[in-house]
Amino acid sequence: MVCHYTGVADHETARVVPIVSTETPSAASPRSAAIELARTAAAGDVRATRRLLELVAPRVARTVRAVMGARHAEVEDAAQLALIGFVQALPSFRGECDPSQFAARIAVRTAGAVRRRARTRLGTLDLSADVDTLEAPPEEIESARRKAFIRGLLDGLPEEQSEVLVLRIMLGWALKDIATTSGAPLNTVRSRLRLAKEALRRRIADDPVLAEALDLSEVES
Repeated sequence: MVCHYTGVADHETARVVPIVSTETPSAASPRSAAIELARTAAAGDVRATRRLLELVAPRVARTVRAVMGARHAEVEDAAQLALIGFVQALPSFRGECDPSQFAARIAVRTAGAVRRRARTRLGTLDLSADVDTLEAPPEEIESARRKAFIRGLLDGLPEEQSEVLVLRIMLGWALKDIATTSGAPLNTVRSRLRLAKEALRRRIADDPVLAEALDLSEVES
């Protein structure tokens, strides 16, 4: 798996070795530059770590808001925890995806854990639309409402299924990108998504309020 922890990088011996070529060098792509920055940060470079955090922080914040809702009381704390987790996981980063995708996957798991703890502690589930959408067009209010229902249902799924559902449905990731970032085979990702949607359909079928609010048949696999 791409996102497992493998230990602490050797900060004393790790270094970046330039590639010597007789050809005219071409400009590095943004993705390859970000991957190299992540590797340098993983080796203990403080300045590289700071630059990398600035690079991934906006995507981490968007991901956390998508999982928890923008007005959740602990959304800022979850974003900070996700960034800490991202830095701690850098030694396991293999460069198979963009660092921001690696960070987003960690953010999905972190935000889900924070949300579940908060729900357990409070013993309640808020399915209301975000207050920032109350003056929005009706279709945007309905979309916010649907997302709030889905967030509540995610807590009842196994973590791997919940993660795939968030990345695919709420964040719009392609299945191949989920597979690359998670390190899981593409067919495994498809299976997790299918199982997650089946579980949600069963839950919705048993709850008239949810059945009225949601129609997962419209969600593409």
